[in-house]
Amino acid sequence: MGARNKLTATQIKHFGPGKYNDGAGLWLHKRHDGGGQWFLRVTIHGRRREMGLGGLYDVSLAEARDEADHWRSVARSNKDPIKERARIRREQERGDHTLASVTEEAFKARQAELKGDGKAGRWLSPLTLHVLPKLGRVPIEEIDQQDIKNTLAPIWHTKAHTARKAIDRLGIVLKYAAALDLDVDLQATMKARALLGKQRHETQNIPSMKWEDVPAFYSSLDEPTVGNLALQFLILTAARTSEVRFCQEEEIDGDIWTVPGKRMKAGTEHRVPLPQQAQDVLDQARTLWQRNGFFFWSRKTVISDAAMSGIMKRREMTERPHGFRSSFRTWCAEATDTPREIAETALAHKVGGKVERAYRRTDYIDQRRELMQRWADHVVGAK
Repeated sequence: MGARNKLTATQIKHFGPGKYNDGAGLWLHKRHDGGGQWFLRVTIHGRRREMGLGGLYDVSLAEARDEADHWRSVARSNKDPIKERARIRREQERGDHTLASVTEEAFKARQAELKGDGKAGRWLSPLTLHVLPKLGRVPIEEIDQQDIKNTLAPIWHTKAHTARKAIDRLGIVLKYAAALDLDVDLQATMKARALLGKQRHETQNIPSMKWEDVPAFYSSLDEPTVGNLALQFLILTAARTSEVRFCQEEEIDGDIWTVPGKRMKAGTEHRVPLPQQAQDVLDQARTLWQRNGFFFWSRKTVISDAAMSGIMKRREMTERPHGFRSSFRTWCAEATDTPREIAETALAHKVGGKVERAYRRTDYIDQRRELMQRWADHVVGAK
């Protein structure tokens, strides 16, 4: 090995731009702006590597020599000093790579894909409620199938749908961690599923009312409260509660209600032809309840999720507002000759494969206008 400690602190102050050798692979690179960088040249596995050791004004000559000595010894042990330093830094940063912190980063990375940027919290909630309270502080690299199994076992059968969402989203977080170059087990969720076994719980559909019984229920909503009017509008349009709650004046154009994609489950704008009865409901709401452009306003904001379901709960009914979509769809199948694609489009469901939808550029608005009027006539008991 050549001579060492060739440079002095006084020399360094007066050096112009260029590279200066202190010996044994330690170099100083001075820049034109007066700054500089220490770096070490070593040969490892037959390949020359240059390793930065810090800035000239951050690391003194003595400190640079100490650093160089340390990393030379690492190279002599047949380890790449650059990779070894990166490994050590990852070990030191493991406290910042807890499951909770990586979950937050993964969520931010996916926000653009989620409805309303995921602000409703539905993507995160299975993890925040059932996983992070137990595993949030654990470094993500340490999480294995046993941890996941023990965490989800209490809800695996009793809250099957939520448990499936939690384990699926945990798999997404692990993939994100792998993209950060963290040493995680990407098969941990699959192994946990094997340990948890098949779920006993059977998914139950939201209870719905028989389409034959809808007219009698609709007629009972005769008092023009904001909840009753919203529920009438929901039944007549076969829409979802979130779509109805935020219905506003600017979305209505004649007999067409255009629901923006941000409020639709599929994220795509949906046109709803309004039967005359639905327009009459909006006229009542416009007079009695409309505030800030919203038809169904209650106190300081639009009516809550529970406003419509509460009407049915207070009557000790098992059915819920969302079930009227099923009532409508069953009526289409049993009482009409409506083609499947038109009935499904009325519910804003995707019909056919991706290629088929790319070529079929219609939403059957004219056919659906007739269909929704027939449904409204049935609902109000008109002959």
